[in-house]
Amino acid sequence: MLNEENKLKITFLGTGTSTGVPVVACNCEVCTSENARDKRYRTSVMISRGGSNIIIDCGPDFRIQMLKHKVDDINAVLFTHAHRDHIAGLDDIRAYNFILHKSIDIYGSQPTLDAIKEQFPYIFTPGRYFGAPQLNLHPITNDPFAIGDFNFTPVQVMHQEMKVFGYRIGDFTYITDANYISPSELEKIRGSKVIVINALRHSRHISHFSLNESLEILNDLKPDKAYLTHISHFLGKYDVVEQKLPEGVHLAYDGLQIEV
Repeated sequence: MLNEENKLKITFLGTGTSTGVPVVACNCEVCTSENARDKRYRTSVMISRGGSNIIIDCGPDFRIQMLKHKVDDINAVLFTHAHRDHIAGLDDIRAYNFILHKSIDIYGSQPTLDAIKEQFPYIFTPGRYFGAPQLNLHPITNDPFAIGDFNFTPVQVMHQEMKVFGYRIGDFTYITDANYISPSELEKIRGSKVIVINALRHSRHISHFSLNESLEILNDLKPDKAYLTHISHFLGKYDVVEQKLPEGVHLAYDGLQIEV
């Protein structure tokens, strides 16, 4: 049996798509729902073990997510890709720099890190702007790597024509912003006890899995448990959708914590 101290604690910081839920100016039944599980920040998770915290993606809600969960220290930020809903909160890392007197390691593919440099030029220009985040950049490839005591296996998925990384850590796999996973990359996931995968809405989408497409993948991989994330208001209300899902499959929601 896995020692309790070695278990991964996964905190879902955000489970919404790029607009978040509720959507600005929308009065649909999901956006006006009073159920807290229908309120979704932009997608992000925190992986914790032994006092160390790794954040996967820091979107525009990053500051609020850190305050809400009272996260006083982070060891690194790992990026899936460089779309704004996954990187826009990068500037708020500077609070950790100032208070903890340390730089923060960030990890991502070389194209992701290049895009971050382009979108946050003031962080990286010579004679760096005073008060800008202090970051250590670490490029990764589609090969296993480690961040401290965490061992990651990248899973390359396609987000329309963009290559995006999901990650497997032990028996846990996290996939977001995908609409295709090749057979060879699926094999990296196979055997995971817990899988998190994106399910944007019921109808097909050009760059995200629909609910049925995600369920087909999960039916093939057969994890013990699965959680759906990167959810839009088009998927429907939490209480309604949750009741219709297959056994062992659940809608993730902001604040959900699981152990693997």
